[in-house]
Amino acid sequence: MNIGLMGAWNTDSGASIHTELLGRSLVEMGHRVWVFTFFRDSFHGTAIVGDDEEYVVRCFSVASDPDPRLLATPFLTRRYDFFVVEDLGMLPQDHLAKIFHWIRKRARTVTVIHDGNLKEDPSFYQFAWDAIVCFDRRYFDFLKRVYPEETIHIIPYPCMPWRPGDMQAARRSLGLPQDRRIILQFGTVPRFGAARFPMLQKLAGKHPLLLLIVTRQPDGLAKWKSLQRQAPRLVEIREESPRIDRLYEYLHACDLLLYDKPSKPNCITVSSTAYQCLGAGCPIAALRSAFVEGLEDALYVYGDDSELESVVDSVAARDARWHRVLDAARGYVEENSGAKIAERFVGLFRLLAERS
Repeated sequence: MNIGLMGAWNTDSGASIHTELLGRSLVEMGHRVWVFTFFRDSFHGTAIVGDDEEYVVRCFSVASDPDPRLLATPFLTRRYDFFVVEDLGMLPQDHLAKIFHWIRKRARTVTVIHDGNLKEDPSFYQFAWDAIVCFDRRYFDFLKRVYPEETIHIIPYPCMPWRPGDMQAARRSLGLPQDRRIILQFGTVPRFGAARFPMLQKLAGKHPLLLLIVTRQPDGLAKWKSLQRQAPRLVEIREESPRIDRLYEYLHACDLLLYDKPSKPNCITVSSTAYQCLGAGCPIAALRSAFVEGLEDALYVYGDDSELESVVDSVAARDARWHRVLDAARGYVEENSGAKIAERFVGLFRLLAERS
């Protein structure tokens, strides 16, 4: 198949994770893929974290750019029979609309909905999609209020493959201590997780802890630098936006990934972080929220400090609960791998081709 993908690529955003897992899996399956993505000076996310493949074309700005831009010729001169748009709200929608009729002449069109509620911007609804993909029933239930149900298809968010590593080797490589229980926070989450510091500081009296913060997000950095001054031995900060291999090295080195992110008001959402990180074999402790609905068996889920303390105790002991969480995480990853989700998209493409 010849497939065009439009969306984030090689950035540290959740939408980029989805597009990359789908796109690279399609390439590995032998399909011809063109990726249309953001300019390097105007993209969704906080950093570009990878090198572009030969099938990637940077040809438009993020929707919020003061001067939204889109180059038409990349879309009009490449061959594709199916055209997939990821996270439409971040794209220059009105510019895309001006060439959309050309795209529809050559391809079946699909949009993957990342937004967790109905959008008020009328520009969002100017496209006649052949199919709409969402991640679970929660999305389906609000989308069916405005779109025909027969056009909406549930395809879960893909996971990175199961790839656990050697903790001692990873720690040696990263210059981290071998004799501590290391709790990792990375990306944008540390700005929320700083609220757990007083409890974790007390818990350090029971377990030899190290709180490892890997981020360049200014608010999170400021909070944790202040906390590091209070407890320099307890907190280590790495100012990085790691590429996936580097991120997995951090995950392999750590005992626990802390995802202390609250729900967004009146918004359905998923945790791209969980889908990105489950495959590392590092257990994840997640605040009970809309972000992790449906993932509860594959994670440690907590609601307050006492429940989080029991999580740290479980991880330190490597007890039966720890084994259950990791077994469930592996099962979920294997059931929802990038390859299996790509196969479901191919099935959708074939269905659309039959209808045309």
